[in-house]
Amino acid sequence: MLSATEIVALQDQLTKDWHERPAAALDGLPPLAGAENPVDKAREDWLQTVARLHRANFDLWHIEDEARAPGASDTEIAAVKRRIDRTNQLRNDLIEKLDAMLLAWLEAQRLLNLAAPLNSEPPGMIIDRLSILALKIYHTSEEAGRTDAPPGHGTRNQERLAILEEQRASLAGCLDALWREIMNGKRRFKVYHQLKMYNDPSLNPAIYGKTVAGRDQ
Repeated sequence: MLSATEIVALQDQLTKDWHERPAAALDGLPPLAGAENPVDKAREDWLQTVARLHRANFDLWHIEDEARAPGASDTEIAAVKRRIDRTNQLRNDLIEKLDAMLLAWLEAQRLLNLAAPLNSEPPGMIIDRLSILALKIYHTSEEAGRTDAPPGHGTRNQERLAILEEQRASLAGCLDALWREIMNGKRRFKVYHQLKMYNDPSLNPAIYGKTVAGRDQ
């Protein structure tokens, strides 16, 4: 069901595809062989969710770049901030969905050991970190290969790239090790609900405070 090697390869391929075809949407992954089998269908649906999470991080990366543009007006920055909030909410929802899907699969396979020690970080959060590392690696590799950059720029980014790739390999290994322990009943996890407050008008005083003040006038 879960393979860090497969996830990393998928994230790298999608990152490359989306940069080479900027207008491309997340149209879905090629169907898996034997996906009519319930186990394979569950895995395919789960990988689609991995891809959707990576798309949310991909979009966040580039939306945030718009806010950093030197010529961006206050109005443009405010609009970008709202897009960031919406996309970040989607990202958090997808992390939770990944973990919920894994738990449902484990329960269906009778592999869930509720007596096992609880891991502090669920797989979905690790996959999110791998997604961000894939984006950093792609863009750092671009910088390392620039021919119009000042002296030393390429070397510095080659060094950064080596660090990022080592960190990703370590994190992917941790994910595989965690999944093995979960499958063997030696470790468990749960869905950590982020319960973000900024997108809910009833929980954000910057929004409901103005509404209440307007009513009092």
